[in-house]
Amino acid sequence: MSSHNSSGPLALGPPGQLLLQPLWDQVRARAALAQSPPFAVLFSITAYLGCCLPFVLLDLLCPRVRALRRYKVHPDCGPSARQLLGCLGRTVCQHVALLLPASLLHCARGPAPWPREAPELLQLARHVLGCLLLFDAEVFAWHVLHHRVPWLYRTFHKLHHQHAASFALATQYMGAWELLSLGFFHVLNVVLLQCHPLSVLAFHLLNIWLSVEDHSGYDFPWSTHRLVPFGWYGGVAHHDLHHSQFNCNFAPYFTHWDRILGTLRSAPSRHTCKLPLSQRGKKKSEIWP
Repeated sequence: MSSHNSSGPLALGPPGQLLLQPLWDQVRARAALAQSPPFAVLFSITAYLGCCLPFVLLDLLCPRVRALRRYKVHPDCGPSARQLLGCLGRTVCQHVALLLPASLLHCARGPAPWPREAPELLQLARHVLGCLLLFDAEVFAWHVLHHRVPWLYRTFHKLHHQHAASFALATQYMGAWELLSLGFFHVLNVVLLQCHPLSVLAFHLLNIWLSVEDHSGYDFPWSTHRLVPFGWYGGVAHHDLHHSQFNCNFAPYFTHWDRILGTLRSAPSRHTCKLPLSQRGKKKSEIWP
């Protein structure tokens, strides 16, 4: 997962390192499996579907449990079985067609040796936060470009906006170019920051969860944007507004880039369900020629 390496006997480290050492020892014991190409595909799919599963269950319960609708951004909208299966099929196919060859190429040059020592807890937190901030800036720039240039939008990004009301399994409903771009930013950041493999794992899992949460369609009292102070984090309603209005809230997570460039727009507490893009007629044509 990373080229970070160290040598020499394992010595007692600071408390933050000792806290993570048992976990890292368990991961290192399975290094051969963890660094194999099939594991990379299975782990990525499993982590993604594991993050989606709670929201899929909520979508199935929502029509029968009225109390859940108070937390739904679009209370009267929900994904159909056909939409869920379509998104699931695309996700599995793209992981096999794109991630597996990339993992094979990476392993062809030989796996990098892993360090014996776990990272300090604060070091792991710094690396994960740094990767998130870099990823947020890179995706913001990519996202703005693919909305401002109509050809890029129609060719590469329009697929992701196919569903009027987003839901968890639609998080990775995108074309190959967009998925490869996001994967490139992910890898680039952990290399730039020289992250410990355990930090890479933590960043990967957190990045998937935050992305799924933003597309889930559910705004709970414990949602991430309610835990981060001063409006620094957008959240599900913030990102849903981008899916309905197209010209605002381009950053995937934080709000500072949209605030600086004037594309930040506050989301109301609830939205009405929008028609699919293909049925929006004049409004759609005003945005995309």
